[in-house]
Amino acid sequence: MKKLDWYIFKKYLGTFFFSISLLIIIVIVFDVSENIDSFMKNEASFREVVLHYYIPFIPYFINLFIYLFVFISVIFFTSKMAGHTEIIAILSSGVSFRRFLLPYIMAALLLSVGSFYLGNFLIPKTDTVRREFKDKYIERLTKSSGSNIHVQIEKGVYVYVGNFDIKRKIAYKFTVEKFEGNEMTYKLMADKASYDTLSGKWRLENYVERRLEGREILTRDKSKDTTLVLKPRDLYNIKEEFEEMNLFEIRDHIQNLELKGADNTLPYRIEMHKRIASPAAIFILTVIGAALSSRKVRGGMGLHLGIGIIITFSYILFMEFSRVFALSGVFSPFIAAWLPNIIFSIIGIYFLVKAPK
Repeated sequence: MKKLDWYIFKKYLGTFFFSISLLIIIVIVFDVSENIDSFMKNEASFREVVLHYYIPFIPYFINLFIYLFVFISVIFFTSKMAGHTEIIAILSSGVSFRRFLLPYIMAALLLSVGSFYLGNFLIPKTDTVRREFKDKYIERLTKSSGSNIHVQIEKGVYVYVGNFDIKRKIAYKFTVEKFEGNEMTYKLMADKASYDTLSGKWRLENYVERRLEGREILTRDKSKDTTLVLKPRDLYNIKEEFEEMNLFEIRDHIQNLELKGADNTLPYRIEMHKRIASPAAIFILTVIGAALSSRKVRGGMGLHLGIGIIITFSYILFMEFSRVFALSGVFSPFIAAWLPNIIFSIIGIYFLVKAPK
């Protein structure tokens, strides 16, 4: 890149990091005022609050609002350049508008790679710490599935649990049933089943085992250890568990759920495709912002910022609508993740055509 490119490149990144840093400080102040009672009530130390909650909170917040601040940053400094007739001078010197966009694209590439790394690898690690703190001091993220829990652990193999004690890892009224087609071939019932974290086995107490192999074979005993494709984690809920998974862990988790015949993979599929598609939005919004605000208008920066904020919030709103439609089965997770990018790419092409030449 040449001297002019570095000038635009530095303005883009400088405006972005300055604006989002100011907002992070404001958000942390509001968050402290909102959660101070929970911190004091649950006796969270200052060190825990800072190291285990707010420092991991920063990359999460940056990635959450990166689209908004990319767009606002581009519009802000480009409108100032247009207002000072810098863009007119650049284009009058023989530089094409496509060439003018090069430093914007380079900065957008850097931010897109950063967003992809944050969302898929760094934030899942920091979120583990942040969510542990949140579960302990602010909001319970680990919740019981209630009573009468039904889980499919393999194809044709079902587990029923009356109640599950999360802390002690004990399942009461424990039943395992195996079907071949519509016919039951095996049934195991126990008063309770305790999970041994060291051996990975379940210890059954007061159990009855029925095998249907041409004739019924019945076995009763006080206790025995058995291995099942079942973990305690399968018997309770963790709110938005995928936040702690990187891209490859989400993919593996989906495959494991499918092997078990589970039908609750949709939220994980949506999250996986969203993490891949979202960084592309930085390119799209950068091009729209540069094309929109590069023309000098009477309304100046205020008009550009107003239009820009409307477009950005429209994009975020459209993403949420797509996610809701995907959860309801109207869209596939892939379409839901990429449809906002496709629509706003068309809008970007329109603004490029209308941009000053």
